[in-house]
Amino acid sequence: MHDIRALRENPEPYVKGWDSKGLSGSGLVGEITALDAKLRAAQTAWQTAQAERNDASKKIGQAKAGKDEAEAQRLMAQVEALKTTLETAQAEEREASQALNDLLAGLPNIPAEDVPWGKDEHDNVEVRRWGTPFAIAKPKDHVDLGEGLGLMDFEAAARMSGARFVVLKGELARLERALGQFMLDLQTREHGYLEVSPPLMVNDAAAYGTDKLPKFADQLFQTTDGRWLIPTAEVPLTSLVMGQIVAEEELPLRFTALTPCFRSEAGASGRDTRGMIRQHQFYKCELVSITAPEQSAAEHERMVECAEAVLKRLELPFRTMLLCTGDMGFGARKTYDLEVWLPSQETYREISSCSNVGDFQARRMDARSRAAGEKGTRFVHTLNGSGLAVGRTLVALMENYQDEGGRIAIPQALHPYLPGLTHIGGQG
Repeated sequence: MHDIRALRENPEPYVKGWDSKGLSGSGLVGEITALDAKLRAAQTAWQTAQAERNDASKKIGQAKAGKDEAEAQRLMAQVEALKTTLETAQAEEREASQALNDLLAGLPNIPAEDVPWGKDEHDNVEVRRWGTPFAIAKPKDHVDLGEGLGLMDFEAAARMSGARFVVLKGELARLERALGQFMLDLQTREHGYLEVSPPLMVNDAAAYGTDKLPKFADQLFQTTDGRWLIPTAEVPLTSLVMGQIVAEEELPLRFTALTPCFRSEAGASGRDTRGMIRQHQFYKCELVSITAPEQSAAEHERMVECAEAVLKRLELPFRTMLLCTGDMGFGARKTYDLEVWLPSQETYREISSCSNVGDFQARRMDARSRAAGEKGTRFVHTLNGSGLAVGRTLVALMENYQDEGGRIAIPQALHPYLPGLTHIGGQG
């Protein structure tokens, strides 16, 4: 959500910001300003009418005390007329307030000043690379590898669940579990994140507060009682501070969770239909930080390094990209994507996205902080990132660690989680 007072006093950053995301900034600001003016006019009309009504009501008693019945009757008629004025003003206020809130709720966050201007992924900026892509002659993709080992079954998954699901078996199932545990241990033991086991279903308030509603309702799964399956643990982790006032001395708060994630992938028809890249259900190790406003920029860089550490430990080549204005997510002020090398595609593919959301979510969920000894509060900043998406990491590991015989080597970092196993598909 946006600060209407800030927009009213300094509209230019909003015009520029929405223009950079392919919207009509001036048109939107004009529409918002008009609704804001209508709302304030209705509020002023109600306050004026209420004051007049109170004054007239007070004078009625005075007129009756002075036995001036004519004046008392005139004042009572005035009070009755003001009742209609109050009802009209109140209805206009509700209508304008609803229209303004609906408009603001559907508008994306404003990019930070250092975000590059651009239309799509072609305008993203590479920040750094790590590792050298593996030299693999005629690499197989993860589907051929997994099916060749008899440990990955898309047909069985389709029979029971439909498209965009997979059944992992045996050593591949163990490898997926080991990856998630490794990520969780790294983020908690070395990077200071607090492990959380959150609900996998949330209510409207939590989904709205983390900017998933109303814009992305068609990308979520909803239960019969109105709850939403989480598309990412960002939703429940960030919602831990929903409606709360946090002591600033406790910030930053850092949370992590390894959970299933559920996405309808509406609008993704024809994209990554083969394999595990884009599925309705997958595991992800999520990172969330709650900070004071002046901490968030540094915390963002730290979060990216925490996500990069997973790929470095697994020795998977990757690059870090700064997203342009046109490629960022709805709620983000600034986003870095980590892209891992996939030999079968001979390109880098997204495996993590780390975003600084600023106070955009905090305003929607009313999450604030208060410094010791202070009466006032201010909105916190929220950040979220993948540390990492487990399924895509499994894909990258399978493809980068394959050999000519179709076996998959286990990277050293995972040996403690898979005792006695050095390869999938045979030992040696």
